Amino acid sequence: MKLVPLGDRVVLKQLIAEETTKSGIVIPGQSKEKPQQAEVVAVGPGGSVDGKEVKMHVAVGQTVIYSKYSGTNVEIDDEEYIIVKQDDILAIVE
Repeated sequence: MKLVPLGDRVVLKQLIAEETTKSGIVIPGQSKEKPQQAEVVAVGPGGSVDGKEVKMHVAVGQTVIYSKYSGTNVEIDDEEYIIVKQDDILAIVE
């Protein structure tokens, strides 16, 4: 099954959090926060959304940072995805 976002929506796949810090400290499972970095899996067409012309600024394969409490979590074929509006993407990681 394939997710095809509509309008100004973007499908993200969350990156896996590291379990040890750079200094070698192991972080227990329950104290880890989900990272706010994700890979762009699919991008909507943009176009006219709510009467405004929207140009998409992200592309498939880019790594982005998104707003902490945004989006809708969905699970398809045992994979977890997050569908967010382009406005909820804060930055592109280069």
